[in-house]
Amino acid sequence: MALFPAFGKVPSGDALKGFSRSPNFRDGIFQNERPTPMSLEGINMLSLMWKFLNKPKETFPPGPLPALRTDLNALKAGSPTLVWFGHSSYLLRIQGVTILVDPVLCGHASPFSFMGRSFPGTDLYAPEDMPAIDILLLTHDHFDHLDYETIRRMHQRCKVICTSLGVGSHLKFWGVDPEKIRELDWWQELPLEGGLRLTAAPARHFSGRSMARFRTLWSSFILQGKDHTLYLGGDSGYDDHFKRIGEKYGPFNLALLECGQYNKAWPLIHMMPEETVQAAQDLNARWMMPVHWGKFSISLHPWDDPIRRASMEAGKKNLSLTTPRIGEPVILGESYPGDPWWLQVK
Repeated sequence: MALFPAFGKVPSGDALKGFSRSPNFRDGIFQNERPTPMSLEGINMLSLMWKFLNKPKETFPPGPLPALRTDLNALKAGSPTLVWFGHSSYLLRIQGVTILVDPVLCGHASPFSFMGRSFPGTDLYAPEDMPAIDILLLTHDHFDHLDYETIRRMHQRCKVICTSLGVGSHLKFWGVDPEKIRELDWWQELPLEGGLRLTAAPARHFSGRSMARFRTLWSSFILQGKDHTLYLGGDSGYDDHFKRIGEKYGPFNLALLECGQYNKAWPLIHMMPEETVQAAQDLNARWMMPVHWGKFSISLHPWDDPIRRASMEAGKKNLSLTTPRIGEPVILGESYPGDPWWLQVK
């Protein structure tokens, strides 16, 4: 094992050559559907780095965030139930199948424990609190979505791990059984137990845990059940893929969409909150749940700016929004928590 195993290991050699059959793999790397620079031309990187080293205090909450302790082994049977753990991590119980998405449960979103620390109050749930997992879903390989320590502590309790092309290289490097890993390219479908179907779909983003970027794919996912269809968005800038996905797979009972860590310097790889609301409408989503906020400060905006702006825009557009506390169950068709709890954080 390497000195810093958290960085993982990207595909190389024959494994990388094997991706040549993918229409999304060109010139030796994975690419978006259209040109997507990670930052705007002319951005002063030294100035940006200085801002990150001297973040405004508003990028962190003034006090602990409220969280609820829910028995994850006793979630309501019948209706699909979702429990959010902050940022983009959540547990979903649907048709008797337990799915865990992008778990980052060890207190930091970086390769080192002293960087990217989680907000006070948001670490109520640890890997050991998770029930047995039927499907572990990993949208892409960034540190705030794929956490080495979480994977190390719970991969043996996961039956199947579904992810984007190439991400399995990290997992195998960390000792995950290759027989468990299912890698999908965009538009590939995978039947799951319980009569569910998972489809990988485009996202406008990038990948990489070091300077080696674009060696693994990034995806959104469509989860289809008997009576419910969910959009599990991962990370993405705004583009017309939302409209195309909505036309092909919608309407969605619930869309979980990134809403946070944006900046005018990188407008193509993350959405502004107003674009998140528009993406939900493009998807023809009946309900939207903003994620990718409420646990880490990875940008320069105030910690609650994402949810304030998304709530305001959803009100203007008459979009139904659910905003649970960490650990507070969302039960499709029955309970969609919407209390503006962030206003009481002091």
